[in-house]
Amino acid sequence: MIFVTGASGNVGQAVVDQLSRGQIPYRTGARRPDTISPSPGAEVVAFDFLNPDTYQPAVAGCEAVFLLRPPAISNTKQTLNVFIEVAREAGVKQVVFVSVAGAADQPWVPHHAVEQHLKNGPPSWTILRPGFFAQNLGDAYRDDIVNDHRLYVPAGEGNVAFIDARDIAAAAVIALTDLTPHAGQSYTLTGPQAVSFNDVANSLTQELNRPIRYEAASLLGYVRHLRKRHMPWGQVVVQTILHRGLCYGEAEEVTDTLGNLLGRSPLTIADYIRDHRDLWLQP
Repeated sequence: MIFVTGASGNVGQAVVDQLSRGQIPYRTGARRPDTISPSPGAEVVAFDFLNPDTYQPAVAGCEAVFLLRPPAISNTKQTLNVFIEVAREAGVKQVVFVSVAGAADQPWVPHHAVEQHLKNGPPSWTILRPGFFAQNLGDAYRDDIVNDHRLYVPAGEGNVAFIDARDIAAAAVIALTDLTPHAGQSYTLTGPQAVSFNDVANSLTQELNRPIRYEAASLLGYVRHLRKRHMPWGQVVVQTILHRGLCYGEAEEVTDTLGNLLGRSPLTIADYIRDHRDLWLQP
C-alpha cells in the first residue's frame, strides 16, 4: 500500500493514474474524503498537513509514501518533517519526495528543510528534483495562449529543458515500488532537450493551426500582467523571480538521469503539446 499526497496536482494525479494502471494498491488523503470518489481499488482517507491528528491513520499499513509540498505550506519543519517522522514510526519503509532543482543549495526554499530532514535520518528515501514543468503551458500560461495567442513571460532568450509531469510520476513510481536501488538517492531530472520559448510558440502554432507568438515580457510588465489576473503579491514575486532566472540559463541544463531511470527517452515539450492540444482550443 502506498500513501499518495497531492493527488489532485499534475504530478500526483499522474502518479495515481500509473499506480492504477499497474494495479498497485494506494491510498490518497483529502480534507473532506466524503467529497472524493476513489478509483477502483483505491482508498481515500482524511488528511491535512495542518492537522497532525490525521497523520498516523493516513499512513497506517502503508509501506511507502509519495510526498509533495502543498504550495500554501512554507513552514515545512512543523508540517512535512513531522509527518515524515510519524510515517517512519508507523512502519513506512520508503518516502519519495518531489523537491525542486537547486533546493539542496538554497536554504530559503521550503523544500530544502525537507531534504535535510530526510538525509539526517535512515536512508529510506528518494529525492526527485525536477526542473521546469511542461504543464506550465496548460496552467500558468493557458489563458495567455487561448485569449491573447501568445506566451508572455520575462524569460528573454533563455532556453528551458521542459520536463513532463508524467515522466516525473513514472520515476516516482519506480522509486516507490523498487526500493533498494533508489534508497538514499537524489536525482535531478530534466527534459531531453533545451528549447526556447520561440520554439515552444512554433510548436503550439503548428499543433493548433493558428499563430502563437512569444513576447518577452519586462519585469514590470509581467508584474502588472499577473496582478491584473488578481494573483496574490507573494505568488507574483515568486513567479517573476522564477521566470527571470530563465534568462540566465537556470533551467537549460539537460541531464540523462531521467532517461536512465525510465529506460526510455523522456517526453518532449512537443509531445506534451500534441497530447494536450484540447487545452488551448478556443471556445
